[in-house]
Amino acid sequence: MAIVLIGLGVTGLLAALVLAGGSEPPSPGLRGAARAPVPDESPCPRGRPPAPGADRVDENRTFALLRDQVELGPRPAGSEASRRLAEALRRLLPNGELEEIDARGPDGRPLRNVIGAVRGRDPIKLVVVGAHYDTKDLPGFVGANDGAGGTAAVVSLARSIRPGQLAPTVVFVLFDGEEAPADPLREDIERYGLRGSRAAARDYAARGAAAMILLDFVADRNLSIPREANSTPALWEELRAAAARVGVGCAFPAATRPAITDDHVPFLKAGVPAIDLIDFTYLCWHRRCDDLSAVSRRSLDASSEAVYELLARL
Repeated sequence: MAIVLIGLGVTGLLAALVLAGGSEPPSPGLRGAARAPVPDESPCPRGRPPAPGADRVDENRTFALLRDQVELGPRPAGSEASRRLAEALRRLLPNGELEEIDARGPDGRPLRNVIGAVRGRDPIKLVVVGAHYDTKDLPGFVGANDGAGGTAAVVSLARSIRPGQLAPTVVFVLFDGEEAPADPLREDIERYGLRGSRAAARDYAARGAAAMILLDFVADRNLSIPREANSTPALWEELRAAAARVGVGCAFPAATRPAITDDHVPFLKAGVPAIDLIDFTYLCWHRRCDDLSAVSRRSLDASSEAVYELLARL
């Protein structure tokens, strides 16, 4: 049955895909043992990745979007700056929509995930790529790496992929409410944060998502992203192989660091293989120095190209 997928929005597009082919469980290859380990590379010279050997994602556009977010100032969940940003991101994402979640900001209005999608050739394979667009509610904190970097990469990836170009349909989700509120009694991120990703995980796990890829700290100048211990080993090795193919393998060392509670965890709990791209060495986490001086166009491009290559092989 031929199905028209132009102009449907995310909800209509996914409904059409279900009609076309239903859903199936995630690929056993992403759940089980990893591929043969990708050989480790020497650290990137001076801690900075080389220019990627592929140029599918526009690095200037990506970094400009990072800068635009920072120039809005602090963007905690539910703030006016965050709501303005959500509207702008919706317009940028293919088939963009705002989706209210069961959580509210300080003014009582619902928080909102921003969602886009690009259909693939396989009518039943669905992959989620995500980042959070809110910032920690701290005075003067603008989240250049922690918020803006991952968001910019996700949007640019979405705008770089043409319908039918990849095998899976890719849903791009920008999560609201990742950070816990500015309340000393509600600092537990697993209990009070991850609000947007919990809602999205329930939805896309039910739709049979095959994988989830989270971009968190992906833009810092001295980029080094080892595997986070919660991240699905097989999917992580696929990412490392993708990074090596585009010439930035030095930024993804063969090491594992302690587990982190992040937006990929609700997907893992829902049974979806998931990985978290997060640089454990970033010194400006939740500090005012997480500004434009702490991030790099080259690092952001390296991360984006590695994820694009991964999506092209899933």
